[in-house]
Amino acid sequence: MTRRRWIADEVSGNRAALVGAHADHLVRVLRTRVGEEFDIVSETTVRRGRVTSLRDGRVEFELAEEVSAARLPVVTIVLAIFKFDRMEWAIEKCTELGVSRIIPLISSRTDSHLTAASAKRTERWRRIALQASEQSRRTSPPEITSPIKLSQALTLGDGNRILLSESGENTLFRDALNLADPEAGIVLAIGPEGGWTENELQSFQQAGWIAASLGNTILRAETAAIAATAVAMSALSSF
Repeated sequence: MTRRRWIADEVSGNRAALVGAHADHLVRVLRTRVGEEFDIVSETTVRRGRVTSLRDGRVEFELAEEVSAARLPVVTIVLAIFKFDRMEWAIEKCTELGVSRIIPLISSRTDSHLTAASAKRTERWRRIALQASEQSRRTSPPEITSPIKLSQALTLGDGNRILLSESGENTLFRDALNLADPEAGIVLAIGPEGGWTENELQSFQQAGWIAASLGNTILRAETAAIAATAVAMSALSSF
């Protein structure tokens, strides 16, 4: 039986602990008992952990042997900020698929009230990513940065940079992936509701990004993010 995986809040030698709401989920929701075993992410490794102590706000583990863990391709997504409920869905699903880094972007078409609230939303996005990482048995959650502006996004990455846009004249996404170096990873930019403005498209392309399309249909921002991540992870994992 596959053990559930948890990312430790505290690690010291052969001991680890979950604290706060993280621990309460095991105690109150999962009804965990002393002696049960889980996979515990301890810094950069995964080890088998046996529950040794349970109390409100704290679950302690004794760590045993290391457990093998799959290595994921390096995929970063630059996600133009859109409606928070839909954006949270995209963050959760892209995390489950294995994305390495999520960078929220303030675009020209990001609503002003979303821009104002986005900085305070970052911690919530990180909690969602942590929960999704444990559910999908990742060894670590993706990095989620504070929101950035377009000028900061243009210089990201080392050449494997793909801008998703709706123009039918663009390269198909799967063909753009064939140009990428899988060892170097890729950076994907996904636009907001309404798509990128012409000025934004020009700025990306002048900075050397490859414009690519997911096909002839127009996708919601969250659908595009999830679909592109799934295709990219599958393609880069095959190398």
